[in-house]
Amino acid sequence: MKDSLKQHFPIYSHTPNLVYLDSGASALKPQVVVDKVKEYYEQYGVNIHRGLYEASDRATTEHDNARGIVAQFINAEPEEIVFTYGTTHGLNMLATSLGQSLKKGDNIVLTTWEHHANLIPWQQIAKKTSVELRFIDIDDDYQIDLEDAKKKIDSHTKIVSFAHVSNTLGSKAPAEELIVLAKQVNAITIIDAAQSIVHLKTDVKKLDVDFLVFSGHKLYGPTGIGVLYGKKEKLALLSPVTFGGDMILDVSYEQAEWNDVPYRFEPGTPNIAGAIGLGAAVKFIESIGLQHIQKRETKLTNYLIVQLSSLPNVQIIGSSQSNKHHGVVSITIEGIHTHDIAEICNRHNVAIRVGSHCAMPLMKKLGLPGGTARFSVGMYTDKDDVDKAILALEDAIRIFS
Repeated sequence: MKDSLKQHFPIYSHTPNLVYLDSGASALKPQVVVDKVKEYYEQYGVNIHRGLYEASDRATTEHDNARGIVAQFINAEPEEIVFTYGTTHGLNMLATSLGQSLKKGDNIVLTTWEHHANLIPWQQIAKKTSVELRFIDIDDDYQIDLEDAKKKIDSHTKIVSFAHVSNTLGSKAPAEELIVLAKQVNAITIIDAAQSIVHLKTDVKKLDVDFLVFSGHKLYGPTGIGVLYGKKEKLALLSPVTFGGDMILDVSYEQAEWNDVPYRFEPGTPNIAGAIGLGAAVKFIESIGLQHIQKRETKLTNYLIVQLSSLPNVQIIGSSQSNKHHGVVSITIEGIHTHDIAEICNRHNVAIRVGSHCAMPLMKKLGLPGGTARFSVGMYTDKDDVDKAILALEDAIRIFS
């Protein structure tokens, strides 16, 4: 194959004509991740922690190693890493646990570009506790309006939770500034890093964020595995919200004593293969080099924006500056429904995502009932992929003209 990075992804051996521009929904899996998951199931596919035999010891060691690999990747301590089933699960855990201390008069601050996963859990908690939900607006260039943030975050704010990168606009939130504003009023800070973790170097110590969540499948890892990072002292204050085996130290018929952090948040048999596969995905990214991947994706995103801008009746829904798009470019085409755009692209073996992208309130706010057609890149995306996508769009424009 022309592109050296495509060689690492077995899907291209089975569908060599695939133009995959839907990495924002889920990244493709490299062979090393497939092999690592297969190795677990074939060689030592048993439960962890409780087995006093060789296969269980190996499974436990591999699972623990994966926790360490992920912790190092975001500059955290292993005990600050809670394995979840994904970003949505992590955010629901936080909302349910933190919501227990909220009361009428408090407020929770989000942004207007939030994914449903970082909206609905807080929406439900707000209804139960009668707290106010506030939304930081975006400006005319589709960026977070910091002046509006200063108005929305006040002495009654208890939680500030936001997506680091919008999965629809590709815009990056000014995380450091928002965290500073939140800390001035002693609010808890949460970052939804589902879209950013694969495009931006993430250092939780530098960000000084209280909690951060992301999914493995967007990071070239397996589905059904995610991460909830929390500062040790913050995790220690959280109450578990799901209960069962392995999250306890002692149990009687009347009461239970919780295990140490992070194990108190991981009841039952976890996604062992998923965690081990996620560890392999992180090691793979590090072997390629995140900085190299970032430079490559930035160059391709810029090229994609230039090519899209040359097409008639195409409107980019996002910043006018290409360097403010982080792996995601959304468009509409006048006179063509987004589903028709996707169908024509599919005829050209071009895979994109269309619709509201689980950000329906944002689509309504922007007056886009049909949503957008979203192009999202990964490390395997190359110039030929972009060129083929543009040919597909030209075909759609011709058909509907």
